[in-house]
Amino acid sequence: MRVARMGKWFESVRGAFRIGRWLLVTSVCLAAAGTASAQQDFSKVEIKTTDLGAGLAMLQGAGGNIGVSAGPDGVFLIDDQFAPLTEKIQAAIAELSPEPIRFLLNTHWHADHTGGNENLGKAGVLIMAHHHVRDRLMADQFMSGGKRRVPASPKAAWPVVTFEDGVTLHLNGQTIEVYHVAPAHTDGDSIVRFVEADVLHLGDTYFSGIYPFFDTTSGGEIDGMVSAATRGLELAGPNTRIIPGHGPLSRPADLRRTRDMLASVRDRVRKMIERGLDRRAVLRARPSREFDAEFGGGFMSPDRFVGIVYDSLANK
Repeated sequence: MRVARMGKWFESVRGAFRIGRWLLVTSVCLAAAGTASAQQDFSKVEIKTTDLGAGLAMLQGAGGNIGVSAGPDGVFLIDDQFAPLTEKIQAAIAELSPEPIRFLLNTHWHADHTGGNENLGKAGVLIMAHHHVRDRLMADQFMSGGKRRVPASPKAAWPVVTFEDGVTLHLNGQTIEVYHVAPAHTDGDSIVRFVEADVLHLGDTYFSGIYPFFDTTSGGEIDGMVSAATRGLELAGPNTRIIPGHGPLSRPADLRRTRDMLASVRDRVRKMIERGLDRRAVLRARPSREFDAEFGGGFMSPDRFVGIVYDSLANK
């Protein structure tokens, strides 16, 4: 079924943060800022398309970066940002292909990656994800980072195909390998490899050029963030293009710098915990100081990032 219309816009999700030249939105940072969805003017958001060749593209707007595979088998999407942006996303996709949107993969459950699910699900798009994503969308969630309850999504937004370890799709001349990784950003993260095109989409296991957020209340762990980055590097070749969950299109060297930063900060914080330092003392020690100039300019301040690293390790 062609996704050409939607009857109405469904519930909005909360605000956005601008970082450099791109918009970065995560539901938890909106909660922390206390910005109501009604205050967000999505009418001003523009969808930027980066053509990756072979029918692939990256879309950027407000929320997580979208991956697109377009071709004779229809359109396959990775994530869908916020509900009020569905029509703009559809228009951007129509510039790439006249074929209908047939499949949608959610890399995890957060609203800046799944907010368009209800619109697309009602239009007949088949939604797939790791089974933890479905479980979390079906039930109310609590995010301690923003100290708020996230209500369950409507049934039309729930994935109808779920998997445990992964799934392989054969569409538009591409072998599309989807891998579930150990708890990293959440407990339901998936990363995607377009084999022939040599493109990876790493979802929010990878934030390009900034300190990442990982959701410990949804099973996220710093060890998993390091492992997911390492897995991405194992899948990448020297010329691989990497779509991050947030930030600009990247290369393996960018991902390697992030992986090394994550591992270094984790190891330093772990040693401090083993020496008996509490959270306040770890923050005062500034274990991320050598990386702050490169990664500290985003919505996650160095202290906030180190704090969730501490929480991830201390609560094990």
